[in-house]
Amino acid sequence: MAKEMKLMKGNEAIARAMIASGTDGYFGYPITPQSEVMETLMAEQPWETTGMVVLQAESELASINMVYGGAATGKKVATSSSSPGISLMQEGLTYLAGAEVPCLIMNAIRGGPGRGTIQPAQSDYFQSVKGGGHGDYQLYTIAPASVQEMYDFVFDAWDIAFKYRIPVLILTDGAIGQCMEKCYVRDYVPRWTEEERRKNAPWGCWGKPANRGHNVVTSLELESSRQEVFNLKLQAKYREMEAKEVKYEALNCEDADYVIVAYGTSSRIAMKAMQIGREKGLKIGVFRLITLFPFPKKEIKELAQHVKGMLCVEMSAGQMIEDVKLAAECSLPIEHFGRFGGIIPTSEEVLEALEKQIIK
Repeated sequence: MAKEMKLMKGNEAIARAMIASGTDGYFGYPITPQSEVMETLMAEQPWETTGMVVLQAESELASINMVYGGAATGKKVATSSSSPGISLMQEGLTYLAGAEVPCLIMNAIRGGPGRGTIQPAQSDYFQSVKGGGHGDYQLYTIAPASVQEMYDFVFDAWDIAFKYRIPVLILTDGAIGQCMEKCYVRDYVPRWTEEERRKNAPWGCWGKPANRGHNVVTSLELESSRQEVFNLKLQAKYREMEAKEVKYEALNCEDADYVIVAYGTSSRIAMKAMQIGREKGLKIGVFRLITLFPFPKKEIKELAQHVKGMLCVEMSAGQMIEDVKLAAECSLPIEHFGRFGGIIPTSEEVLEALEKQIIK
């Protein structure tokens, strides 16, 4: 339970939540705009209090493979980076997914493509929810819209990661990571004891007792028939998550004629645009995605039956809008508005786009 309110940045919040949630290890490499995650962990020195390992790796490649090694033993291990660094981690992420190893990754998106700019963007949506690396796999992807959610979603991420044996991605950006807000912190959750770890991760490589065979953690399977069975198992897992783990927030959608669909930083701007629009007599609602995968397909489809149009607001060329259109399954006007290169749109721009593109 929350017990104390502190003022902190989003990047600081995720670091402090890692400590408070009983994380065993963090392996990372500095990159703007998320370097404060590691800086906060180093300043807090959790190895002195909880025994948590904090290590700056040689590179993003090294850090994600250190995560693979630690997670394979059933430990709670995490990393964080920003867009180019996450791209470097894709091979490791597909191995983690293929080995069914739970872990936590945070991506503070910056503008691209390439090295781009250090300012915030949302242009890593495709990379995040469509797999990113090779093979048929998915990451549970959750998008915070506040410093408090940056903190709280770490606890949620560990629950999901070990429940489904899956890597969990917290997808944020430089705006929320650098934003400073009040945050209610929780009581410390002790790291698992060896007995608890063996109970919670019986599949892990933590030593072979005499009463069972070897545990093998790998993503390699050379027999095609067995690999197909494994892939079907993964797909069944993802369908179960779609049925049970979808999260979203619907604001003023009950009577809305028009709905703005957004996530993360864009959803905060959309809420202000909704407020301004309603003051002008426009019935506007906001549908905020919290989980990007699993995507709220059913909820979007139901909403599309009762509104006159949707505007998808995202700081990209338009990526989320593809999933919104697929989910809506109708001829409803669904348009996109976004800014690029690290520019954050204003609420007035969003409302103007809605009026010009949808309401007309």
